[in-house]
Amino acid sequence: MSVFHSFRLDGKVAIVTGAHAWLGHDVACALAEAGASVAVTSRELARAEETAEKIQRQYGVDTLALALDQRHHGQVKAMAERAHAWKGRIDILVNNAGGGSGKGECHLLKRRPEDEADLIATNLVGVLFCCKEVARFMVEQGSGKVVNIASMAGLVGRDRRLYEHSGLKGQPVDYAAAKGGVIAMTKDLAGLLSPLGVHVNCISPGGFDKGELPERFVQEYAERTMLGRMGRMGVDIKGAALFLASPASDYVTGHNLVVDGGFSVWK
Repeated sequence: MSVFHSFRLDGKVAIVTGAHAWLGHDVACALAEAGASVAVTSRELARAEETAEKIQRQYGVDTLALALDQRHHGQVKAMAERAHAWKGRIDILVNNAGGGSGKGECHLLKRRPEDEADLIATNLVGVLFCCKEVARFMVEQGSGKVVNIASMAGLVGRDRRLYEHSGLKGQPVDYAAAKGGVIAMTKDLAGLLSPLGVHVNCISPGGFDKGELPERFVQEYAERTMLGRMGRMGVDIKGAALFLASPASDYVTGHNLVVDGGFSVWK
């Protein structure tokens, strides 16, 4: 097989959760461009439909829009069953839905317990639910690629001064706990599922510039990064996601691919 052909996804069926915007949208576009049929989810069905229509129009692949609040196991189970019924198989699951870092009161000593529980339910428990219900179909067919989107927040402790200088709320400790859990879950899930033909890996992105951050924060973050910049939306996550979702990574499992420009290892 040509090395270039090993990145193609023709005939494959993918699910990308939280694909309406930002990194999830970038991943869904990368898989579609490589030829996969893509099911996209959002908490609001209208947003998922908007994204599905846009991707179908741009890349000429089949798409499916699904509503999903992954905090609720019943919704996850229904999503997986609907996606499987669509094409009769599921080859790729990208668990991107999550977020919540920097929203509300973030300091541990002031943060509301219900906000902590909700963030962990979304970013960790919901990912576990998705892995569980989609993996049922992958194990049955004897193949599949699961890619969990973690974060460098699960790898390093944050210097809150970076946020304070720009008047930002910062990162809650529960976000780091959830993303660290995703990394650990990925490794152990790989141990369980890889012998059954299902690869499980994760990506830990660093900071990506969505255009909403103060200039001082972007500058200071860039100065702490080996490559001298934040991640670029529409560019820097796509190759990593396609690699782990495609045959190009057929001998890779249980791996955490860090996409942070060197931020987490530059001291």
